[in-house]
Amino acid sequence: MAKTEKTEKGSKIQSWFDGLKAEFRKIIWPDQKTLVKQTGAVVAVSIVLGVVIAVLDFIFQYGVDILVNMSF
Repeated sequence: MAKTEKTEKGSKIQSWFDGLKAEFRKIIWPDQKTLVKQTGAVVAVSIVLGVVIAVLDFIFQYGVDILVNMSF
């Protein structure tokens, strides 16, 4: 590899990191109150969905067991 290729590659990498830093400066980080509220909402929704999926799984399993154990 020629020296110009290494320099060009290095400048592309440096440019990429400069762009990354610029994007990170644009991020608006939430304050602690907002973060706690949003985390609580995510946890609550996850628990509710977990319960809904568990109930549906139980219902479907019960229905399949009834169909499998039917005697004709």
